[in-house]
Amino acid sequence: MPIALSPTGPKNGISKLTNCRLLRGDELVTEDLWVSSVSGKIVHSQASFYDELVLPDETIDLGGRIVAPGMIECQLNGAFGFNFSTLLQDMKQYGKKVKDVNRLLVQTGVTSYLPTITSQQPELYQKALPYLGPSGRTRRAEDGAESLGAHCEGPFLNPTKNGVHNPDVLIEANSFADIEACYGAENVNARSEDDVIPVKMITAAPERGQMVDLIPELRSRGIIYSMGHSEATYEDATAAVANGATMITHLFNAMRPLHHRNPGIFGVLGIAESTARPYYGVISDGIHLHPTTVKIAFNAHPDGFILVTDAMHLVGLPDGAYPWTNGDRMCNIVKSGSTLRLEGSETIAGSSITLLECVNNFLRWSGTSIPSALKAVTSTPAAMLGLEGVKGTLAAGADADLVIFSEEKQDGTSQLVLDEVWKFGTRVSRPASAGAAVGGP
Repeated sequence: MPIALSPTGPKNGISKLTNCRLLRGDELVTEDLWVSSVSGKIVHSQASFYDELVLPDETIDLGGRIVAPGMIECQLNGAFGFNFSTLLQDMKQYGKKVKDVNRLLVQTGVTSYLPTITSQQPELYQKALPYLGPSGRTRRAEDGAESLGAHCEGPFLNPTKNGVHNPDVLIEANSFADIEACYGAENVNARSEDDVIPVKMITAAPERGQMVDLIPELRSRGIIYSMGHSEATYEDATAAVANGATMITHLFNAMRPLHHRNPGIFGVLGIAESTARPYYGVISDGIHLHPTTVKIAFNAHPDGFILVTDAMHLVGLPDGAYPWTNGDRMCNIVKSGSTLRLEGSETIAGSSITLLECVNNFLRWSGTSIPSALKAVTSTPAAMLGLEGVKGTLAAGADADLVIFSEEKQDGTSQLVLDEVWKFGTRVSRPASAGAAVGGP
C-alpha cells in the first residue's frame, strides 16, 4: 500500500466529493470526484493518491446526490434587473452591473454563459461588447458565473421574422466590413495570437444580403454563426450549413415554419450525407413552444439539442411593466408570471425562466433520463462552443465547475433541486442553512 501524506499537513486545496452520483455521458455513475481550488480543475484522483501521495484537505459526503458539470447558458439577455442591451452614461457602471449579474447568476447553477445583445444601433454594440467578452482568465471563483463571450442576436435579421426586435434597426451585411462597422472592428478581429475577441456567436438570417458568403470569415475568427429570425428555405439553410453554420437560435421561434414541401431551417436537422447537422437552441418554458414540439425537436437530433432560456432582465423581478431599449426607441416589457410580452401587443418578449426550470420542464414533458436532460445544458453546449474537455464535463483536467442536485419525484417524474454550486473548485453557493453563498459575508 502506498503511504499518503497526512491530511493534517499543509493545505493543498483539494476537496474529495464522495457518496455521490456523477454525470458520465449517458449515465449517473457512483464514484468519488476530486477537485482543486488551487488549479481550479478536476483532479485525477488515482494519480494524486497513488503517484503523488496526496490526501484531500476535506472529504464531503454528498449522501447519494447528483454531481454534474456547471450549467452553460447560450442565450441570456439580462437578469436581476440589468439588461445587457443598455447604454449607460458611465460605461464603467455597465461593467460593474455585469459583475453583479455574474455573482447572482451562479447561484442558479449557471457557471458559464453567453451574455446576449439584441438588435441595436452600432453605438451600443461598440460600447457594450468590451464588457461582455470572456471573463474566466483570472479563474476567481468569487467572481461568479463566467462569460464565454458575447452572443450578438442581430441586427442582421429578417424584418418579417423580427419577433420583439425593432425592425427599424435591422440591416444587411454584404461584406465583412459591414459586420465590422456594426459591432466594431476591434470586437471581431484579434489584435494578436493571444488576444481574445469579445464576440463568440452571432445570430443572423442567412437569406439576407451576402451573409452566407461571410460565414467562413466569421468562422476563421472563432465566431460561431447561428441561423435565426429568418425566412430561410431549406435550400438557404443547407447552403449556410455547408458554409459553416453550426447553430440554430431558438428553433421554431421567429423562423419560417416547417412545411411538408419545404421544411425550412428545421429541415437541416434531418440526416444528410453531405452536411453535418447543426446544434440548436430550444426554449422549454411552455410559452415559446408546446411541450410536444419540444419533444419533436429533441427526437430529430438529440446530440444537437441545447436548452436555453432567452431570459430577459426581468428574471427575479415582480410582475409589472419594465423599460427596455429596443434599437432606437424605448418601450416596455410587461411581466405576468413567467410570461413576457411587448406592451400593447401579444408579441413574446423573451422569457423569465431559469435554466434549471427549463431542464425540469423537459424532464417532465419528455420522460427522458436525467443524464439526457443535463447533457442539453452541459456537454452539448460545450461541444457547440468548442470547449469539449474544458467545460461541460467531469473529466480530469476540466474546469471544476460543478452543480450538486437532489432528486425528487413529482407525479412520478424526476425533478432536480439545486443544492450547491462550485466554481473553479471552490463552493460558491449552497443552501442558507449550510453557509453563505457568493457575495455573502
